Amino acid sequence: MSFAEYIWLDGAEPVSQLRSKMRFVELSNNQPSVEDFPSWSFDGSSTNQATGSESDCLLTPVAFVRDPLRSESDFLVMCEVFNADGSAHETNNRARLRQILAAGAEAHEPWAGFEQEYTLFRDGRPLGFPEFGYPGPQGPYYCSVGADRSFGRTIAEDHAKHCSAAGLLYYGLNAEVMPGQWEFQMGYRGSEGDDPSLLNVSDHMWIARWLLHRIAEEHGVRVSIDNKPMKGDWNGAGMHTNFSTNRTRAANGGLAEIFQAVHRLEQKHDEHIALYGYGLAERLTGEHETCSISEFRSGTADRGASIRIPLPVEQKGSGYFEDRRPGANSDPYLVAARIAATVCKVDDSVLLPSQSDNASASKAAA
Repeated sequence: MSFAEYIWLDGAEPVSQLRSKMRFVELSNNQPSVEDFPSWSFDGSSTNQATGSESDCLLTPVAFVRDPLRSESDFLVMCEVFNADGSAHETNNRARLRQILAAGAEAHEPWAGFEQEYTLFRDGRPLGFPEFGYPGPQGPYYCSVGADRSFGRTIAEDHAKHCSAAGLLYYGLNAEVMPGQWEFQMGYRGSEGDDPSLLNVSDHMWIARWLLHRIAEEHGVRVSIDNKPMKGDWNGAGMHTNFSTNRTRAANGGLAEIFQAVHRLEQKHDEHIALYGYGLAERLTGEHETCSISEFRSGTADRGASIRIPLPVEQKGSGYFEDRRPGANSDPYLVAARIAATVCKVDDSVLLPSQSDNASASKAAA
């Protein structure tokens, strides 16, 4: 028998939260397939996903990795949420990504990489912030070393080790601009066997987020992925997204394809902003390495642009671009789906915001 931690996204508003529960599963061998993990139900009335009179929702396993917190024979299982009739639950954004891929994006072999920024809090303030007042101005903390500049390294590195042990596509980490703020990257590492496809990397990002909360829990620290964790003259937090297709990666004409992709992204700027995280206007102010939420701009090596084309990519003539607009609390499934739909020119009707989405976006911008 093995432990299996079933992980899913709830119906919390305005930002979905991670939920999980554990069960024993009997596996025939130590190399299971996703089909070996049975479907399971949960009380959707306690996660804002059902009413009390019809409370059961269904968990369908879609991906799994080794559980680095238990043993090599135990697993973390990412699940999609379905209704009792077998239809995808309205909170199931992974299903939306699957639809975008099936609508034609998959033929473009899209890859994604995510740069997740987060802030560590204890006693209601970021690590490194004094009980009263504020620390010194930003500058010394980015990629820093030393007890007077680096706060939370133990958690960040424990997280890295656990992600690696789980087999996630963990790429690296660094201390960020604000005290107590860190970043980790998830995506293609150039290794044989890496699968940077949109579903796989998005699954890995959600599992990595779960692990981060779980590890911080043991240290008595809260993880924030708020887009603006501290008001005032402090950096916000983002989830910059690197994206490519078989055409942008092509040795001949790749850069031209990137420029065309950027043009398409400009035409759909508002649709992207609507899905790029709650409270995004507080982060995309035009300051602190961001472009204004109401502006679209691209540039080579420009970290103040909406879309950055890395200098090595321009020099090589092919590769990927970086979308710097997604916020730290955005859903990787939705971000990947939105970029793929725009760049690959496929039907995006499943991503059109509902009236409630519009109301949340208006509230966030107010």
